[in-house]
Amino acid sequence: MGAWDIGHFDNDTAADFGGRVDDAEPGKKADVLRDVLTAIADTGPEDYADCGEKAVAAAALIAAQCPGGEPVTTAYGPKEPLPPLPADLRPLAVRALDRLTAENAEPLDLWADAGEDQAWLAGIAALRAVLVGASGE
Repeated sequence: MGAWDIGHFDNDTAADFGGRVDDAEPGKKADVLRDVLTAIADTGPEDYADCGEKAVAAAALIAAQCPGGEPVTTAYGPKEPLPPLPADLRPLAVRALDRLTAENAEPLDLWADAGEDQAWLAGIAALRAVLVGASGE
């Protein structure tokens, strides 16, 4: 992962994902988010969950539309505003974040190797709290 900071879009993969979201037709943007979240959320605990950076970025975009969510203002996120996203993406994003904070998850392993796992986990926990609060779970 080419990462330069701890933010949700502060790595090469997430920055590229922001462009992919921009390139999608307005009616297909939610599908782009759903696809990356599902790929991680459906990874079993015995399987290695890699490429989770896109799922974290997708979760950040969904959380930005929730009460208490932080807007995505980084230059590395999508340039165009997203249409209102379906509420069913919120619990899916929570499942993906939960998978990325469990064993056998590449982003957690990489941040642990860099000694920044606690800072990264704090950012993930903040996203998760917003998503859970908006989902009513």
